[in-house]
Amino acid sequence: MNPYQQKRRWKYFLLAFAVVIASGSVFYTSYLVRNIARSERTRAQVWALSMKQLVNTYDNDFLTYVIAVRDSLVVPAIITDSRSEITNWRGLDPSKTNYKLDKEELKQRKLQYDPGYFKDELAYMKEQHAPIKFTMLNEPQFVYYKDSALLTQLRMFPYIQLSVIAIFLMVAYTAFSSSRKSEQNQVWVGLAKETAHQLGTPISSLMAWIELIKDKFNAEDDPLMAEMENDVKRLEIVADRFSKIGSTPKLEDHSVYEVVKDFVDYFKVRVSNKIAFELTGNRRLHAGLNVPLFDWVLENLLKNAVNAIAESGSIKVQITGSKQKNLIYIDIIDTGKGIPRSKFDTVFQPGYTTRKRGWGLGLSLTKRIIQNYHNGQIFVKDSEVGKGTTFRIILKTIRYDKQAKL
Repeated sequence: MNPYQQKRRWKYFLLAFAVVIASGSVFYTSYLVRNIARSERTRAQVWALSMKQLVNTYDNDFLTYVIAVRDSLVVPAIITDSRSEITNWRGLDPSKTNYKLDKEELKQRKLQYDPGYFKDELAYMKEQHAPIKFTMLNEPQFVYYKDSALLTQLRMFPYIQLSVIAIFLMVAYTAFSSSRKSEQNQVWVGLAKETAHQLGTPISSLMAWIELIKDKFNAEDDPLMAEMENDVKRLEIVADRFSKIGSTPKLEDHSVYEVVKDFVDYFKVRVSNKIAFELTGNRRLHAGLNVPLFDWVLENLLKNAVNAIAESGSIKVQITGSKQKNLIYIDIIDTGKGIPRSKFDTVFQPGYTTRKRGWGLGLSLTKRIIQNYHNGQIFVKDSEVGKGTTFRIILKTIRYDKQAKL
């Protein structure tokens, strides 16, 4: 199992674990809510009974007990008669009830209240719970009630709890990922610079041996010696690439077409002659490039294209631009085995590879060089399994050379 698959499985495991915790929390809170809701309905029923007993009780001691029971209710409730007129209430906001009794109304036992507030509260109570019916003075009465503040808060508690846990996990994951990435970067930079240092000595020796062979065997014009020199220069470029990792590379004005052409010319003679290369595009487009690093991008993309082609096929590089958007488009098109659409983003993940031998770092490094060092973009523009793939690089145009030939 490669590191990417292992990392993905851990993500699925953590997600499943979080779902179990969330489900358990919601289930237990729902259980508590149901029990408290039953308890509050019982209290509302007790209040309705106490209101009935207030009318029918003449014993002062028992009356005091009934009043105590009535006043102990904490559930907001409203009593209406058969005509839906409010006759009493309990537990509502005292700043909005505007409770008043004047002398005339005191005789008639009628209550004054803010109609809008009570109308809204009554409508809300009717939606929440079925009314409790009782008879007082031979007239039916209805008790409507709503959840107490405690029950309302308890209903919201699991969602608040899960939100806090989710925020904490995201912050912790971000901090952990940043720390791990920083540590990995330090290891990567140290390894890269040490590799560049180690390559320096054998490269210098190879250059000296080539010069010695030229002088001893008079092979100045030998084409094989020229190719050997090209390979040694390529080794110098590779060492230079590694030495630049961890440092901000310097971007210089280059013709994109010429840079791509130089690398394609070097690369195509070192692969199977059954693979045809074609380069087309606008020669006037200039961008800020660090050539050793940009060659690394082309090398990774072209190697992947060659590996994707089973025996014979073609690789086409197209360079186009948009004056209106001030952008340069570089498309690398192969006739290889293709990439499933579900893997368009995955191929750039570190550790992802379809080859038995490979670290899965090529495209990840390519994306980093384009995005972080050249302020560009790279993505899979199009691909079809069995027919081929198109990678697209987008760079910003810094100059349009009108003197260059098309």
